[in-house]
Amino acid sequence: QVQLVESGGGLVQAGGSLRLSCAASGSFFSNYAMAWFRQAPGKEREFVAAISRLGLSTYYTDSVKGRFTISRDNAKNTMYLQMNSLKPEDTAVYYCTVDRKPYRVTVSRNSGDYDSWGQGTQVTVSS
Repeated sequence: QVQLVESGGGLVQAGGSLRLSCAASGSFFSNYAMAWFRQAPGKEREFVAAISRLGLSTYYTDSVKGRFTISRDNAKNTMYLQMNSLKPEDTAVYYCTVDRKPYRVTVSRNSGDYDSWGQGTQVTVSS
C-alpha cells in the first residue's frame, strides 16, 4: 500500500500563498489519479482538486477555481497544490490521496474512490 506524506502547510495572511507537497512511496505512481481534500473544524471532508495520472486533466471545486493549481511530477512521485489568494475560509487540514483504481478514465471527486490518505497538513489563513 502506498504511503503519502504531505508538507508545506502553515499560517498565512489572507491574500497570501502556500504550496503543498505530497510525496508518495512505492512504484507505479503514474498509474493512479490523485487528489487533495480538506477538512475544516466541525465540517465534513470536502474535495478540493484532482489530477489524472499523467497530469493531463485537472478538476477543482468551484470555491478554489482560479486560485489553486494542482500538479504532479511523476519522476519524483510527488503531487503539489499551489494555493494563491488564500481566504480565511480555506483554513483546514489538507489531505492528499490516491485513487484506489489504476488507469481510471474519469477523475473522481468522491472520497470513496480514494484510499491511502496522508496524515494531513494544517493550513491556517488569518484575516
